[in-house]
Amino acid sequence: MSTESSHDVVVIGGGHNGLLASIYLARAGFDVLLAERNEEVGGAIASGEPISPGFVHDLYATNMNLFLGSPAFADLGADLIAQGLSLATTSRPYSCAFPGGASLRVYQDRDRTREGIAAHDPLDAEGWDRLAAAYDRFAPSLFEFYGTPLPSVAAAKWLAGAAKKHGVSGLGEVGQIILSSTRQLGDAYFHSEEMKAMLAAWGMHIDFAPDATFGGLFPLLESFADMDNGMSVVQGGAGGLAQALAAVARNAGAEIRTASPVESIIVENGAAAGVVLTGGERVRARRAVIANLTPAPLVRLLPEDSATASTRRRLATYSYGPGTMVIHVALNGTIPWAAGGDLDQFGYVHIGPYLRQMSQTYTDAVNGILPADPLLVVGQTSATDPTRAPEGSSVIWIQVRMLPATIVGDARGEIEARDWKRAKDAYGERVLEKVESYAPGFRERIIGSQVVAPDDLEAANPNLVGGDSVGGSHHLSQNLLFRPAPGISNYRMPLPGLIMVGAATWPGAGLNAISGRLAAQELIAGDSVPRKLLKLSDSVKRATSDFRNRRR
Repeated sequence: MSTESSHDVVVIGGGHNGLLASIYLARAGFDVLLAERNEEVGGAIASGEPISPGFVHDLYATNMNLFLGSPAFADLGADLIAQGLSLATTSRPYSCAFPGGASLRVYQDRDRTREGIAAHDPLDAEGWDRLAAAYDRFAPSLFEFYGTPLPSVAAAKWLAGAAKKHGVSGLGEVGQIILSSTRQLGDAYFHSEEMKAMLAAWGMHIDFAPDATFGGLFPLLESFADMDNGMSVVQGGAGGLAQALAAVARNAGAEIRTASPVESIIVENGAAAGVVLTGGERVRARRAVIANLTPAPLVRLLPEDSATASTRRRLATYSYGPGTMVIHVALNGTIPWAAGGDLDQFGYVHIGPYLRQMSQTYTDAVNGILPADPLLVVGQTSATDPTRAPEGSSVIWIQVRMLPATIVGDARGEIEARDWKRAKDAYGERVLEKVESYAPGFRERIIGSQVVAPDDLEAANPNLVGGDSVGGSHHLSQNLLFRPAPGISNYRMPLPGLIMVGAATWPGAGLNAISGRLAAQELIAGDSVPRKLLKLSDSVKRATSDFRNRRR
């Protein structure tokens, strides 16, 4: 026999934006239930020991810089730290390795970074200075815009303020930078192929191939913000952030249920009215249903009727990007990079190596071809947080960008398998061999490894359709006012009462902590008048009752 309960808001999905929405709403007095399908909340923020006891790996996301720079962390940081959140930060945030033992290294020290770039190529150092000056002028405005809802009065005020601060010529300059592809941006500022590759590698973290328009924004911000702030991970494992968020939410009064998949969204009288959990329990939502989902899993929860037709139609055209592989490695010692020095102490080491390979990798991936030479983001997690591995050993996190969701061929003609279940080990070998070519002796130090293919990512988190780790393409046609689709960039879906947050909404992927906070604030602001009227009504009722009692 099914049961029924009722709450002000039901949140589907316990990713960080779902958790943040729950916190803000609960603190505003809303009765909130969050339903999470997995045994643990966090979504892509998770950690574990998949290889060997004592080796703690970040299973998906690892770099916490976006979260630490967010308004949400400014609001809640003290509460999260009180719940046990601790961060570890390296002053060696990122680097790039190249054939022949060459490398470029970015330190949390502008002068030291520039010295290394100048030693590589004096013209690159001049370009770095010019780009750094542009970042210093425009970054405060860009970060403010990044946290502004679209469309909104706040966005209009931001534009007016930016125009006043920077002038028309300044807006033109920054507009050209962010609308440039990473190839165009690199050509405009740098001389060597290595510096151009270091910039373009950041674009590949999202889904910006070197020639994709609008690819310049994220690399501009990430390159210099990481240099200024270092790179941070959660001490003891990324899952610590998810658990701290959940604790803050529960302390605020939100109810969180794990291992509670949502089977469908209830639609009544033309509006979202709650959810049905697997097992038949009906949970009513008096104010809203917030879906921390990307479009594909959200649409699967909606009934096919006239009330949901507009929502389903608009979300049907949402496009997912190429897939991702993650390889976890437990290592005896550190990676023996051919470039030597302190390269084994950097948070990230990018291996492209050049724009040519990155461009071909993206083209192959979107055409279903296993790339011959994919971009690797080698995360040396225990160099930043030594608690992750026993003394004398290391935890290594390798993100492979980009790969096809569906395999139709192999660029090298070596892998015959056409599904990831059979292809992942062979492709994992290709990745490990690439690291070996930049660090001879690496494979001899491997204690154990785990390959997580694109289909494994989707199985663990249905939001990562096809293994797209960024929750949908970020190309200009599906960004800004067009994310997830034109006319619905303000988190409210055409179905009344249904709100979407997460990577498929502005400002997109990463642990930016923006959409959950903004959507909750909008719901709170929109609810403030009715709640005030309700309180006034209650006060009038009490006063009337008191007056009648006195008359008696």
